[in-house]
Amino acid sequence: MNFIEKLDGIIAGNENSLVNPRRRDLIKAIVKNKEALVSANGALATWTRIESTGRSPKDTLTVRRPEIEAEIDWNSPNNLPLAPDTFAMILEDALALAAGKGKLYVTDRVVGADSRYALPVRTVSDLALTALFTATMFRPVPRDIGRSIYHDQPFTLLALPADKLDKQRYAGRLRQLPDGTCSDMVVAMDFACRIGVIIGSAYMGSVKKLMFTVMNYLLPKAGILPLHASANEGADGAIALFLGLSGTGKTTLSADPDRALLGDDEHGWDKHGIANFEFGCYAKLINLNPAKEPQIFDAIMHPAPYLDHGAIVENAMMYPDGRFDFNDARLIENSRGSYPLSFLPSVKKSSRGKHPKTIVFLTADANGVLPPVATLDQDQAMFWFLMGYTSKLAGTETGIVEPVSTFSRFFGQPFMPRNPNDYAALLGQKIKKHRTQVYLVNTGWSGGPYGEGKRMDINVTRAIIKAVLNGELDKIACVEDPTFHINIPASCPGVPAEILQPRNTWKDPEAFAARAAKLAGEFSAHFDRVYGAKGLPEAVRRKCPGK
Repeated sequence: MNFIEKLDGIIAGNENSLVNPRRRDLIKAIVKNKEALVSANGALATWTRIESTGRSPKDTLTVRRPEIEAEIDWNSPNNLPLAPDTFAMILEDALALAAGKGKLYVTDRVVGADSRYALPVRTVSDLALTALFTATMFRPVPRDIGRSIYHDQPFTLLALPADKLDKQRYAGRLRQLPDGTCSDMVVAMDFACRIGVIIGSAYMGSVKKLMFTVMNYLLPKAGILPLHASANEGADGAIALFLGLSGTGKTTLSADPDRALLGDDEHGWDKHGIANFEFGCYAKLINLNPAKEPQIFDAIMHPAPYLDHGAIVENAMMYPDGRFDFNDARLIENSRGSYPLSFLPSVKKSSRGKHPKTIVFLTADANGVLPPVATLDQDQAMFWFLMGYTSKLAGTETGIVEPVSTFSRFFGQPFMPRNPNDYAALLGQKIKKHRTQVYLVNTGWSGGPYGEGKRMDINVTRAIIKAVLNGELDKIACVEDPTFHINIPASCPGVPAEILQPRNTWKDPEAFAARAAKLAGEFSAHFDRVYGAKGLPEAVRRKCPGK
């Protein structure tokens, strides 16, 4: 008997199991089980242990089987292999834990708004909160799921966030901690057998990102490009994509009252156009400002009876009277809010659209040397897609307390398990075929590096995005930056001209030049190390800073 059959038997044998319960029943169970508190406005507030306040990349593992050996880039620091025999032990322990639970919650959903490639996923957990999260973030099963290329290849995820593995049992098999003991947490994916297991990670993002990684493995083989991107649509049907890592502004900038939102984080691009993977949003809440981010704020903070609300607020400061303080980071920087897309006023119900007219690469440059906006030709676009530069922000991952310059290919390296050309080639083909215009927008620092300069004002960034989407930048002359080989517009409607050239915002020109040269050197070194032997076109290589 295999894992799925055994798990199904455990579910059937547990008289308290709830299979696809109503949303209201899940919310009621969460409060009854004390998995969350009801806030003053009706949202659910929950807090995780300190080791679960963000993803744990070093405990996120891929089962290394012969069937997938050649498809995975095992040289990537994020593709950490897990031996099949160790995974078998984990499955054995996970089943034993599940069998001992007083109640199990099961949700059957899909990942993907386009039923042509929607992936059925069954999530099993002992926490009603996890079940509500999957009911919020994953989509209802469509009536025509039978036409999906994955309709007979469902994925099963067993999530036991509050449990721990036996450290001694896994000594020498899982990650060794600084104190010499073995990790008791695992987020494991078996692509070949279509099984995922989470034990010990209570961060809800672990559930979401595991399934995103699964889609990123599956789709390129079918000629579909998965993207770590938000997407929205103008009144004319024009689609814009926003690519960027956590904290760069995907969710904030795509929530535009004048445009319909398809989704805020994960999309697929096939021969028919764009489709969201998800049913909800998982937004960063730290310093959430109702004046600057009104739609996201209202999605979380609108008053409603708690059984009708159901937004989940994770790791935010809440006072005894039930009021949230999103500006208080004493608990953690990475506070999060999960809510259905339907909580936003401007959404496209189908979460699908045409081929994108515009793509925006978002970066939060903590060095303060990149311009607030630049236009990219096809070679430049390919280069920046390959590099995925940003500054990793505090709290996004366990152990990150200060911003760090990082290169995350395709603006989502931890979730892109395949060999890099599988994604790069698809993007290049689609940009060329559909004449998509690509821009680089810096939502990071200006006037100096982190600690000296200031974060780019969100209203300035919104003015840039408006000009980009309206096509106004297409009419403005650009100057190529000699260091970073990007095209900086001479002006931009609604943006002070002096900040377009980052050099002008620094008090010390020599300090700017030194910092820019340092970052350019980092680009060059990373490109040579990661892509030097990949045979990329010379035209793309020449767009690398420092070359």
